[in-house]
Amino acid sequence: MMDNSLLKKIQLLLMDVDGVLTTGQIIYDDDGREIKIFHVRDGLGIRLLIDAGITVGIITGRRSKALVHRCRNLGIDLLKDGISDKAAALMEILSETGIPAEHTAFVGDDLPDLPILRRVGVPIAVADSHEAVRSAASWITQSMGGKGAVREIAERLLAARGDWQTLLEKRFS
Repeated sequence: MMDNSLLKKIQLLLMDVDGVLTTGQIIYDDDGREIKIFHVRDGLGIRLLIDAGITVGIITGRRSKALVHRCRNLGIDLLKDGISDKAAALMEILSETGIPAEHTAFVGDDLPDLPILRRVGVPIAVADSHEAVRSAASWITQSMGGKGAVREIAERLLAARGDWQTLLEKRFS
């Protein structure tokens, strides 16, 4: 079980996209446009994190207009897409935000995520991650990527900080 004292210190949550915010499937329409399917509960979890003052960002190897629209919709300003060196992107984000690696969590699912997972304070793998990613993680979600894993993470981070109940009462009562 992940130590809540570590989760309480998280100021920055970074995520991969395909396999984390989506199931990892890539769908193309007849015109060759990529279509992504995002889970609405993950979106609410991200909004709650942002409302609680946690910075949320994306580091992904692929570029997608659908992702740009989703980030805009959720209020995610920190988007690094088309990234081949994820560790370098992490260092750039840490420099830009001034948030130390030990106060950063990253959610990944596949081998390109390993360099980041090895450099952050809380490395997280979604349930259906590659075995090497699960081995590198200090927390493995119960939910699979694209099926509520990010919401699970959001609720746990907010609860560890003591913000969950307050947010529920403030936004949903």
